[in-house]
Amino acid sequence: MADKNVDSLNVLFDDKCMFTHMGGTWGKQPELETIKSGGIWYKKAVVYSVKVNMFNDNNTAVLLNDIDLVAEVGGRIVTSAFMVTEVYIKENGKWKMGQLTFSHLLRPVKLKNDGNNNNQ
Repeated sequence: MADKNVDSLNVLFDDKCMFTHMGGTWGKQPELETIKSGGIWYKKAVVYSVKVNMFNDNNTAVLLNDIDLVAEVGGRIVTSAFMVTEVYIKENGKWKMGQLTFSHLLRPVKLKNDGNNNNQ
């Protein structure tokens, strides 16, 4: 996502994949268009923890990622604390993303402000 590589993301995202951000929820094509245009540009993610839960005979994976994310949103740099939930489904031996949700955390941002970003 940081590299805006929509061709690779198009393969990873299932056609029915949904994306939930602070600004709303939408499907695969709007997400790819948002990434390509730079409407949301993921600049840096610091991952503090990852938990993986497997379900459905190991064909469904749910990942919980505690992160601080630096992103450019609408031309403004923001830093936020999120719990990111990713759901992957294995079909025909290949993993596809079925859901990506950014849940804003009440904890303070742990990432040190380098003067170039506004903590939110």
